[in-house]
Amino acid sequence: MNFSFFYYDFIENQRYMYLIKGLGNTLLITVGAVLIGVILGGLAAIVRIMAQNNKGKRGPVLTILNGIVGLYLTVIRGTPMIVQLMIMYFAIWKSGSPVSVAIVSFGINSGAYIAEVVRSGIQSVDRGQTEAGRSLGLNGRQTMIHIILPQAFKNVAPAIFNEFIALIKETSVAGYVGIHDLTKGGDIIRSQTYDAFPPLIAVALIYLVIVICLTQVLGVIERRQAKSDLR
Repeated sequence: MNFSFFYYDFIENQRYMYLIKGLGNTLLITVGAVLIGVILGGLAAIVRIMAQNNKGKRGPVLTILNGIVGLYLTVIRGTPMIVQLMIMYFAIWKSGSPVSVAIVSFGINSGAYIAEVVRSGIQSVDRGQTEAGRSLGLNGRQTMIHIILPQAFKNVAPAIFNEFIALIKETSVAGYVGIHDLTKGGDIIRSQTYDAFPPLIAVALIYLVIVICLTQVLGVIERRQAKSDLR
């Protein structure tokens, strides 16, 4: 079997470095976006829960915040990620570095989905836990921080990790704004060698290996969580 294409596509002129650099940017964007998404999603979920629990007696601040969160969730979940990225890169944050723009864009997008995950996790905590916190003399904020959120995070940790896995694949559209991610690295090799199949297959295999490895880690997390629930 002739493997000369491997040398020509990847070894010659160190073209494999395009994939390595792209992979680094892909992982950087993903990790940064998940961190932003968890923060935004957590805050959005708390606002939604507080607004739901205080129907009829919401203050003006909570009403405004709930409206902003509702608009945020509707717009972000109702528009394509690539459009959001292009708006951020070409219209809003023109002077930012491409990777920073991508981290913020994907983070804002991820936060809208994590918000619903966190909200469902908070609502899955038995209401008796809230009453127990109040009986200990904790106010609503203290009960949420010290009792409800730790239990909710345990419930939603696998779902958030799954969002991390999905986000790795979603970042493949970053090349549309010129960001050198993993997919763009394969495209650069293709443009130099005029050979599309090997670099595209290499990119697909790298994504596949990453996702398989992370899925295995997710399985370990879920099994440990199931064991701890049985204790």
